[in-house]
Amino acid sequence: MADQARARRLAKRIAQIVASAIEHQIKDPRLAKVTITDAKVTGDLRDATVYYTVLGDTVDAPPDLAAAAAALASATGVLRSLVGQGTGVRFTPTLAFIADTVPDTARQMDELLAKAREADAEVARIASGASPAGDADPYRAPREADEDEAEGPAEAAAAEPADGELRHR
Repeated sequence: MADQARARRLAKRIAQIVASAIEHQIKDPRLAKVTITDAKVTGDLRDATVYYTVLGDTVDAPPDLAAAAAALASATGVLRSLVGQGTGVRFTPTLAFIADTVPDTARQMDELLAKAREADAEVARIASGASPAGDADPYRAPREADEDEAEGPAEAAAAEPADGELRHR
């Protein structure tokens, strides 16, 4: 089993080779908007998973993930050959392509943060004109004990012996 550092280096090299091949050597128009985001290699260096994203034709247009997946599936053999030539490892890893969900998750998080900011702004707007329901200072001020007053119950309990204790005089 190879060490993890070697697996990471190989994964990085595989991502570079696949991205370069998609950009310069494979002439499939369905791969024009594909970007390789990451690659992972198993510990035995036999299988590689390549993550990709696909851009839409316009900003609002959804990407054609099915066409990109079909194009990558048809180019897997050529890409694996190029990976074998470019890495020089004894056994060329098999390639599996998976659509990367990180950009979608990041967009959803941005939308949730925007909603939270709007809710915070609404709460701040409502709170700006509000007044406290009770006293302005809800915490009780400590009482100052006068020397003329009797001892409080806590001080009296401390002076009494507990059950089973003997008082020595």
